[in-house]
Amino acid sequence: MNKEGNTYTLIYSVVIVVLVALLLAVTSQVLRPKQAQNEAIDKIRRMLTAINLSSTNSNAEQLYKEYITDAYLVDAQGNRTEGEAFDTEPETELAKPKAERKYPVFEAVVDGNKKYILSMRGAGLWGPIWGFISLDDDKDTVFGASFSHEGETPGLGAEIEKQEFSREFIGKKFFDKDGNFVSIAVVKAGKTVQEQDYVDGISGGTITSQGVNAMLKASIGAYEPFLKIKQ
Repeated sequence: MNKEGNTYTLIYSVVIVVLVALLLAVTSQVLRPKQAQNEAIDKIRRMLTAINLSSTNSNAEQLYKEYITDAYLVDAQGNRTEGEAFDTEPETELAKPKAERKYPVFEAVVDGNKKYILSMRGAGLWGPIWGFISLDDDKDTVFGASFSHEGETPGLGAEIEKQEFSREFIGKKFFDKDGNFVSIAVVKAGKTVQEQDYVDGISGGTITSQGVNAMLKASIGAYEPFLKIKQ
């Protein structure tokens, strides 16, 4: 075959593309179990942060087994239902009709007291935001929180990951004095709201703060029937 001809060049290019694609596919399959493990550990660490526990990649799974005493799903009516809580992703459930959605609940015991860890998912300025929030045994008062994001602006919206922001939620309540779900507002620093607990938003991260505000109202609001069931 003429190595200077177009046919040779075309065949050579096709072979190289196929080989590279095959190599990438094999590499992806080989690395996938490790990636899945890393994602699971990251999720565990964020749950532990939501109950105010520090962890590392090496001890996260052990702490999870030590502190998380139960994990289950609840339906739209707040009743416990079948399914695997850890593997249930909020974005998948949000794509379903509301009546068919299931929401993960993780129970923890910290210093002898029961905590409920709830999952959150929303939208920031540049992409999805998510997190976990834990409530005391009254299913109302915030014990701790953790937030994360995919691509918020460093130094601005990305500050939702900082403990300085999540700590503002501790002690706040989602229900008003009459037992109505009102959520916790995220407002511009210096602003106030009436008849609702609130925290200061991120300076310079207005849209991300609004996203957190909407996420709390929608995500925790979805748990309202469950939260109203007192045990």
